[in-house]
Amino acid sequence: MKTFALYVSFLHLLFAHAGAAQHSPPPYIAPDYILLNCGSSSTKSASLDGRNWEGDSQSKFSPHNIQTTSNASTPTQQIPSVPQVPYMTARIFPNNFTYSFPVSSGLKFVRLYFYPATYAAVDKSKSFFSVTANDFTLLRNFSAFLTILALEPPAAVVVKEFIIPVLRTQCLNITFISLTSYAFINGIEVVSIPDNLYMNNALLGTGINFVNYHTSFYFDGTTALETMYRLNIGGNDVSGVEDTGMFRSWVGDMPYVIGNFGVTPYELPNVTIQYTTETPTYTAPEIVYKTFRSMGINVTANLNSNLTWNFTVDAGFNYLFRLHFCETIPEIVNKNYRVFEIFIDNQTAETDADVIVWSGSNGIPVYKDYIVSTPNGNQRKLDLLLALHPNVLVKPQLEDVLLNGVEIFKLNRSDGSVAGLNPDGVVVPTSPEGNIKLTESKRWSPLIMAVIIVIAVSVIILGFISFRTNKRAKKLGSRNVGDSNCSPLPSHLCRHFSFAEIKAATKNFDDGLIIGVGGFGNVYKGYVEDGSTTVAIKRLKSGSQQGAHEFTTEISTLSKLRHRHIVSLIGYCDEDREMILVYEYMNCGTLRDHLYSPDNPPLTWKRRLDICIGAALGLEYLHTGANHLIIHRDVKSTNILLDENWVAKASDFGLCKMGPTSVSITHISTAVKGSFGYLDPEYFKLQQLTEKSDVYSFGVVLCEVLCARPPLVRTASKKQVNLAEWFRECYHEDKLDEIVDPFLKNEITPECLKKFVEVAMSCLLHDRSKRPSMKDVVGGLKFALQLQGSSCDSPNSTAR
Repeated sequence: MKTFALYVSFLHLLFAHAGAAQHSPPPYIAPDYILLNCGSSSTKSASLDGRNWEGDSQSKFSPHNIQTTSNASTPTQQIPSVPQVPYMTARIFPNNFTYSFPVSSGLKFVRLYFYPATYAAVDKSKSFFSVTANDFTLLRNFSAFLTILALEPPAAVVVKEFIIPVLRTQCLNITFISLTSYAFINGIEVVSIPDNLYMNNALLGTGINFVNYHTSFYFDGTTALETMYRLNIGGNDVSGVEDTGMFRSWVGDMPYVIGNFGVTPYELPNVTIQYTTETPTYTAPEIVYKTFRSMGINVTANLNSNLTWNFTVDAGFNYLFRLHFCETIPEIVNKNYRVFEIFIDNQTAETDADVIVWSGSNGIPVYKDYIVSTPNGNQRKLDLLLALHPNVLVKPQLEDVLLNGVEIFKLNRSDGSVAGLNPDGVVVPTSPEGNIKLTESKRWSPLIMAVIIVIAVSVIILGFISFRTNKRAKKLGSRNVGDSNCSPLPSHLCRHFSFAEIKAATKNFDDGLIIGVGGFGNVYKGYVEDGSTTVAIKRLKSGSQQGAHEFTTEISTLSKLRHRHIVSLIGYCDEDREMILVYEYMNCGTLRDHLYSPDNPPLTWKRRLDICIGAALGLEYLHTGANHLIIHRDVKSTNILLDENWVAKASDFGLCKMGPTSVSITHISTAVKGSFGYLDPEYFKLQQLTEKSDVYSFGVVLCEVLCARPPLVRTASKKQVNLAEWFRECYHEDKLDEIVDPFLKNEITPECLKKFVEVAMSCLLHDRSKRPSMKDVVGGLKFALQLQGSSCDSPNSTAR
C-alpha cells in the first residue's frame, strides 16, 4: 500500500522559478514569513523557487550558544537532483536544542525540511529524535532515513508540515530532542495562515460532523494538525509558489486512485473562478478548482462502481477531511443536475451532494469538512477510503460525481501529540549508555528527567518518582500524576516488585503465559511468593498509547480501593525503564471474551444479569463509597473482569479522574479520553466530565450483554454504526427482537427484558441530567433479576 509524505517536486521548483515573476500578487500576505536555512552562515541564500532563506548561525531565532550546543554540517553525499538550499547544510544536535520564533498570535504553518544523508561520518540510520512546538509533540522517535525508505513515490527529501496555534505567548519554540546519536534539521519554514482557513467553525461556533460517530468536533483554538495529504484532483502538481500566499504544495491524485480512474476535464479556457466570503481567494488556488475528476458518460459503469481514493494514515487519531468542489462545466447551472453520495472510511458522509445547491452557481467554489476517527488497536497504519457514487434516487440529469481537491489533516491527541510511528517493521535501536531514549510509551532516562526539571516552571518531587510539572513537561512524557488528581505512588499500600522478581514470575516473559493483549502491551499469568500465588502481570510495552501518567494514576487510585467488585492491585515494578502492574488473577478473563469469543460457550441470562449487577456495584462504590468521587472514564466490557466464581470486578483505572470536590460544581472540564463506542456524547461534545459519563458507558455495556454485539457494529447494510444508537433506534421501532442475542430469546421473561431495556435506555439518554445514578442502576438490575423469577437465583449471584 502506498505511503505518503509531503515531498518537494524538484521539476515544479524549476518551473516555478522561471515563471514566478509573471504571477500576480498572492491573495494572502502572511504577517509572519520565516525561512531558516539550518547549518548555514549565509545571510541570504536563494532556493530554486526564488525564495530567500536566512542562515541560522547568526540568526535571532537561534540560541546565543548555538556554536557550542550544536554543529553545522554538510552531507558527505550529494544527490544532484536535491536543491542546494536548504538541503546542503544541516544543523546537528547531540542534545536538546530550541529555536525561538517571535510571531504574531494566530495559526502558523510549520514546515520541517529533512535530507537524511550522512553528516560528519555519523550513520544516518542511527538518528532518532523527537520534535516539539510549544505544547505539541510533532515527531517522536522519528527517523528521517526510515521515512524516506517508505515514501511512494520515492523521494530523497521529506517535508513535514504542521499547523500550530500560537495564541498567548506570541513565541513559537521548536525543540529538537536527540534520542540516540543525533538530531538534525536542514530547514524550517514558519508562515502565518488566516485563522478562519481551517478552523473557521471555531469562529462561527459550529462543529464538524464525525462520519463514524453521532456527534460533532469543535475546534477550541488549542488543536494542532499535521498535513497528511493535499491533492489537486484530476490535475498536476502545484508548487508552493503557485499557492495562494501560504506556499502549500498540491500533488496530483493519480497514485491514490484505485479501480475506476474516471475522467479528467477537457480544456476549459474560459472558466472563471468566483471566490466568496465563505470560500475566500486564499482557500485553494484557481487551478485546483479548474481541474477535477468525474466518472464519465458511461451510466451503466458509473452505477456499478465508485470513484475511489485510498489514503494510508496512522491508527488512533482523528482526521480532518476537507473536500473541494466547483462545477465548471457551462451547462451545469441548476440544482439536481449532478447529485452524488460521499463515503469516507466506508461511512456515509453525504447522501445527496449537489455542488450547485452548496455554492449557488456555476464557477463558485465550496468545500466540505468531515472528521474521521480511527481505532487505536494493534495496527500501526490504516487505509481510509474516500468514495463517490451517483445518487439515482433523486433522479438527477447526470449520473456522475465530482471532486476537485482533497486535504487531509491529522489532529492531535489529548496529550498534544500528532506523532505517528516509524514505518512498519522498523526496530528502534536501544540507546547506548548515557544517551537519551524516548519510546512510544514515554519512558524517560534520568538524563532527560534533568532536562525537564530545568525547562519546567516547577517540579515537586513526590514519593520516589511522582512529578507535577507544567503542561509542556507533561506533553513530553515526564512521569507525573497529571490531571488525575490522585496521590503520589503509595509504596506503603501495595508491594514494590523488583524486575528480577517479575522476570522469575513470568519465566522471563514467556509467550506461553500471555493471557491478554492490548494497546498497552501484554498481560501475563505469573506466580509469586515462591509460586504459591497466581497473579496477572501487565507490562506496558514500547509504543503503548498508555504511559507514565496512566501508570502512576492506576497505582495511586487502585491501591486505595478495596471492594468485592473492584479488581485488587497487588503491586508494581518501576525498574530498568519498565512499567509493570501486578493484579489479582481473574480466572475467567474479561466479559468481552465471553460475549464474542467463539472459544467460549454463550453465557446464560442469569449469569449475565449477575455480572451486570456486580459491575454496577463496583461503579457505584467508585461514585459514592470511596473517600472521593472517582470517575472511571473507560467503562467497557474489556475492563470488566471475572473471577473463578464469575464475580465481576471493574478494572483498568489508568484514565480515572477525581470528581468535583464541591457540591456547587457539577462537572470537571478535561480533555476527552476513553474508548469510541462507549463515550458519553455530552462529554465528547463539551469536554465536561461527570459520573454520568460512566453511567452512559455502562449503558453501552448493557447493550452488549443483551445483544452480544461490539460497541461499533455492522448492520445488515454493512454500514458501521454505534451500538447505542442502533439499540435506541430498534427500541423506538419496536425491533429489539431483531438484535437480542439469539441464544437468549427463549430464556428471558418478557417482564425482565422490559425492565432491563428500560435501565439500559435510561443510561443512554443524551441529557446526562436525566440519566440515573449507579445506585439506581443497581436497583433496576436487581429488580430485573427478581422479575426473571426464582429460576435465576444462584449461589454465585452478586445481588445483595
